[in-house]
Amino acid sequence: MAALWCSLVFCTLLASAAAVVDLHWKQATATWYGSPEGDGSNGGACGYGSMVDVKPYRARVGAVGPVLFKGGEGCGACYKVRCLDRSICSRRAVTVIITDECPGCPNVHPHFDLSGAAFGRMAVSGNNGQLRNRGEIPVIYRRTSCKYPGKNIAYHVNEGSTDFWLSLLVEFESGDGDIGSMHIREANSNQWLEMTHVWGANWVIIAGPLRGPFSVKLTTLSTGKTLSARDVIPRNWTPRATYTSRLNF
Repeated sequence: MAALWCSLVFCTLLASAAAVVDLHWKQATATWYGSPEGDGSNGGACGYGSMVDVKPYRARVGAVGPVLFKGGEGCGACYKVRCLDRSICSRRAVTVIITDECPGCPNVHPHFDLSGAAFGRMAVSGNNGQLRNRGEIPVIYRRTSCKYPGKNIAYHVNEGSTDFWLSLLVEFESGDGDIGSMHIREANSNQWLEMTHVWGANWVIIAGPLRGPFSVKLTTLSTGKTLSARDVIPRNWTPRATYTSRLNF
């Protein structure tokens, strides 16, 4: 177990294992949605909103069925997906970030609903349209580490937040990408207050009055890594604002 101490902003990183990477390919099915060369959904069930339309999410977003969505706890996880038909598929896998749940997708086996661009990228050059014409196809997939070069974890304060109801969304989490638990700590306090997962990638605490600045601690779902950033949300925070830390996994 290692600890990383950061200057300027106090933080600790407890890493009991490497970032989640699955070396074994598993079977699934895949479809696509939107325009044939489109970048994917606008918003989605994880709550990332317009972020999915811009880099680094753009064209890399994907929806999944209930098996991988996990009631929203699968939001932010990254996967490599590759199709199998060698007559039309390349050996190249596409990397997708889970930002949405696929309505009506199978709930008995893993399923990916990819953007038109990502789906077509699995084909041999020049056969993008032909692959999309097949509709649903068998694929293989595996978990991979999320990478956001040049980005640190950011905390978006959701609209409607008050001193008694504070809701946060985590952005640009490298490594596992998912969240198993979140806590905040008020100004001049040593006590971590547990937040509750409400929907998608959104977490909330109902208490108060809550007094900033707030330190935030998150623990990943997959490997249980913990990271905390001191006073990352300032005393004069406002709803709909995003506050960027100086650290990442």
